[in-house]
Amino acid sequence: MTQTVKEKFFDLLKEQSSYEEAIGLMAWDMRTKAPKKGMDNRSEVLGVLSEKVHEIQTSDKMKSYIDELKGQVEDPVLVKSLEEAEETYNKTAKIPGKEYREYVTLQSKAESMWAEAKDMNDFESFRPYLEELVEFNKRFAEYWGYKEHRYDALLHNYEPGITVSKLEEVFPRVRKALTDLLDQIKKAPNQPDPSVLEGHFPKAQQEKFSEEILKRMGYDFEAGRLDETVHPFAIGLNSNDVRVTTKYDEKDFRTAVFGTIHEGGHALYEQNIDPKLSFTPLATGTSMGIHESQSLFWENFISRRESFWQNHYELFKMNAPEKFESLPLDQFYRAINEVKPSLIRIEADELTYCLHIMVRYELEKALIGGEIEVKDLPELWNKKMEDYLGVKPEMDSEGVLQDIHWAGGDFGYFPSYALGYMYAAQIENQMSKEIDINRVIEQGDFKQVKEWLTSRIHQYGKMKKPLELLEEVTGEGLNPDYLVDYLTNKYKHIYQF
Repeated sequence: MTQTVKEKFFDLLKEQSSYEEAIGLMAWDMRTKAPKKGMDNRSEVLGVLSEKVHEIQTSDKMKSYIDELKGQVEDPVLVKSLEEAEETYNKTAKIPGKEYREYVTLQSKAESMWAEAKDMNDFESFRPYLEELVEFNKRFAEYWGYKEHRYDALLHNYEPGITVSKLEEVFPRVRKALTDLLDQIKKAPNQPDPSVLEGHFPKAQQEKFSEEILKRMGYDFEAGRLDETVHPFAIGLNSNDVRVTTKYDEKDFRTAVFGTIHEGGHALYEQNIDPKLSFTPLATGTSMGIHESQSLFWENFISRRESFWQNHYELFKMNAPEKFESLPLDQFYRAINEVKPSLIRIEADELTYCLHIMVRYELEKALIGGEIEVKDLPELWNKKMEDYLGVKPEMDSEGVLQDIHWAGGDFGYFPSYALGYMYAAQIENQMSKEIDINRVIEQGDFKQVKEWLTSRIHQYGKMKKPLELLEEVTGEGLNPDYLVDYLTNKYKHIYQF
């Protein structure tokens, strides 16, 4: 039976998706289980597979299907798949295949070298890889084109519709509000006592509690798993295989507990995409910012909420060291929500988190714009951390080397974290008009919350653009005031000023 052009197009997308799933599985393995000596070979294999994806995306066959099917409107999945395939074709075709393969191979090697450099506190060993990655991204931005700032071309990869000019309207405003609030908190007389959280907390017990919370959130362990890694991440190979990773610190349980919930938020998004989008470029989150809104929603707006711990504190104490048995809930709650400027982004409190992102955004924007060089990063990083957060790294492993993103070539990614936080605040504000969130959480049943998010966000995958989705869900465009109001009200209550 002769296939239609539509069927051939979807078969080609399925072939592409299959290679991408294999690449994703190898990437997960490299960050979790793979032996060190296998990294170079694995990097070469990833390069070969990625070149194959590149060939499919830029093939004459793909172009002919797009041209022949364009204009058909009877099938919305076809229409959106064509849009995605055409944009990818136009962008990817501008990068020579050999150059793309070299870049993917470099990414894998750079990630491996970054892990070593971080462990050894040796920025100079990683610097040549980072310099190459920056130059690749500058060239790619020129290939793709932009209207105002070279960095806009990279932002578009992660957050379509967001530009430097839009960020410059929002970020300084938020930074001023947060630094002013931080000053008030530092002067507040009723400071939480974080020492009540100190002590040895076995990894196995943290894992048991984290797994139980993931289950209560609605994470499907038959379609995923929880593993340990240096830098936590979630990865969706397909909607029935979405994996969560976390990092355990036996001296501070917050790293794993809140980190696992964060990655669980990402995973719920991927697990609940409409199955009809499988094997298409639409079977993933619509943007990194919307994705981050889901992880931050669960981490901050749910699991750092007082009502969450009113319900889950007994479960926590069942898995925690004995000292927590006599710790009053109000002291525990205030302690886990302490505001304390720190050096490490993934361990940052809710209030200072966005300031960490702004440090990274400003540096990578300047790198791509050619205003600074890679060799200047450690010094510039330390200065911005001191200016914005009042802390200064003593070594690069807790400064410029702490994140994996630049090693993976993810320039343009960091702003999505702060945007995601703003999106999450808007989404929470809208949800609270329709659901009594505190009551639901106190009852320990997250089903209503999960179903609300699935029906309005998750199921659509990439069918809707990020700002379009945000406006449909909340009734307005990006508005950072919700985040500022949320943090102000929360910390005035906790710090009693």
